[in-house]
This record gives sequence, C-alpha cells and structure tokens, in this order.
Amino acid sequence: MKAIIEGVRIAGFRAAVPPHRHSFLEDHSLFTAEEAEKLFATTGVYERRIAPPHICASDMCVAAAEGLLAQLGWDPASVDVLVFVSQDPDYNVPATSCVMQKRLGLATGAACFDVNLGCSGFVYGLWMAGRLLGGSTGRRAIVLCGDTSSRHLVPGDRSTLPLFGDAGGAVALEVSQGAAPIHVVVGTDGGGAKNIWVKAGGRRNSLVPSREPWPADKQEQMFTDSRLSLNGAEVFAFTLRAVPPLIREALEFAGVGVEDIDLCVMHQANAFMLEHLRKKTKFPPEKFLVDMHDFGNTSSASIPLAVSHRLGEALSTGTRKMLLAGFGVGWSWGAIVADVGPIPAPAVQEIPDDFPLLTP
Repeated sequence: MKAIIEGVRIAGFRAAVPPHRHSFLEDHSLFTAEEAEKLFATTGVYERRIAPPHICASDMCVAAAEGLLAQLGWDPASVDVLVFVSQDPDYNVPATSCVMQKRLGLATGAACFDVNLGCSGFVYGLWMAGRLLGGSTGRRAIVLCGDTSSRHLVPGDRSTLPLFGDAGGAVALEVSQGAAPIHVVVGTDGGGAKNIWVKAGGRRNSLVPSREPWPADKQEQMFTDSRLSLNGAEVFAFTLRAVPPLIREALEFAGVGVEDIDLCVMHQANAFMLEHLRKKTKFPPEKFLVDMHDFGNTSSASIPLAVSHRLGEALSTGTRKMLLAGFGVGWSWGAIVADVGPIPAPAVQEIPDDFPLLTP
C-alpha cells in the first residue's frame, strides 16, 4: 500500500538507552575471544545496552519524549496524538500509551494508542500519526518506539544474545503549511510469521497460571516458548527478497532516484545484512548509515536511535532528503521518503537506574 502525508513535517528525533553495557568481546563466557572477533566482523555489534529488570521499554520512550519536548520547547498539552510502537507493553490492560499520556502531561483530548509492531514499527507509527494530523484538528504528534528485546532471548543462545539490545526512540511531527509531502510504502506477508516469533504469552499459548502448578515438562515448554525463536537463514532470505523492491517502489512513488537521496537509514538488523542491502539498492557508503557498533539491533527503536546517534549535525544544519526503511518480524516492511531539517540536533540520552518509572 502507498500513502502520502501532506502538510506535516518531522520536527525532531531523540533516543534513550539504559546505562548498562555488555560486550561479548570483553565477556568470554559464551564465546572465545576468536569467536567473538569473528562475530563482531559479521554483525558489527561491539556492545549492547541492556535494561535492568525494573526498566521497561515505556520508561526509555518516556525519557526520550520528555527530552524531545524540552528540546523543541513544546508544551506537552499541545501534543494531540501519541503513538506507542512496541512489542513490550507494560500491561495487557490498559494500553501503555494511556499511562504515558498522564506521565507526559498531554491534554485529555489527545488520541493515544499502542501498536504491536517490531522492526517496521517506526515507519508504520510515523505514517499513522502523520495521517491522523492530516485528517483532524490535531497539530502535533509524538511517535514513541521501543523494545526490551534482550528479555526475549533464550539464555545461552549464541545466535541472538550478541545481537539484540534495548532502547527507546521518539519522533515529533507537526502540521506545517508548505511542508514537502512524505511518501510512504508499506506491506505485509504473514507467511513468515513463525520465522521471528515468541510463541507463548498471548491468548493462543497463555502464560497465565492456573490454580494448579504446571508439571515440570509444561514449565520447561513454557520457558522455551516465551523466548524469541529466530530463523536466521529465512530472515536473511526474506530481507534480500523484500527490501530492494521496497526501496525501488518508495523511490519511484516519491519521484526520486538514489542520487536524490542524501541519507538512507534502514532498520539496523546487522552489518552484514545491511551491506548486502546497500549494494543491492546501489546506495554509496557515504549516504548509507550503519550504526550497529554501540547498540546492536534494537527492533522498533533502531531507526530513531541511529538518526539520533549519528545525524545530529547533518539534520540541524540543513534539509536532507531521507529514505527510512524498516523490515522484519511479521513479515512486515515499510519505507518513507521525507525531507527532514533543519531541526534541533537529535541526540541520545542515557537514563539512570533510578529514572522515575511509568506507573498508573
């Protein structure tokens, strides 16, 4: 599906990460030094940020939102739409965005809702918020994307533990006459759902305990099923099959070519995959952002995190035509072509362990 967001501009980016760092290049409990070096060469991940047990994705997103609102000088009550994109809500009920509304000080007339998407979630969230502003009395929106992916991993899983980290990101949108149109392309193929999934935890395979204790074999099965299962070969094949056509379609829809794009930021999956995509889509290295080294794969937060970490100077000093693309769990994918800047310099903030938690 294709869509155009008109009369809305991207006003700012910000990201937040926990202070705790972990690197398998320094911790050899799972890999030898030689294995860790080879892994680093492939994934591009030197270290990841790991949220402590009491910090949720929502807390990192709230920190990013508070920092962004202060940076923009926006009164929180002026924000009309809040979209929280995450696979890690605080509660089954209510929607985490409702609790965020109170914490951030948004007006009670604001529209707030959650979206359960992963790697493509940033694109979907921005598209939904932009279209809501374009078809309503709303003037400002905040899209928050975050996951605590490290909590989904099986202890000792050598294929996932070195790759995934935790982060939260925020992007601000604002109605602006004369803003360049934002072009969006999205798609879905549920045939790949089982290639990146956490089987248990919803209603199909519930983790809600019964009055009687589970037998040992049931307990062990639920422990495994509540962790991430990832088929790396299928993920790689899907990415090379789906993403290059997505990029071509987005560029064609926007009426531009690779040569017209100043900066391309894709979901930060792993360095090896990103390099393959860069070559397939014919982006020169200087236009194509790879930012795996310090944070790893942070799911829905990876695009705003990469932008905030690496593009502060570029976006604060002029207008850049950007292509932003997310792809993965679902299968789900999406791309945006937008003019961004000048905006306040995007930045990454580190939240302390005693950061006030998001509570009702």
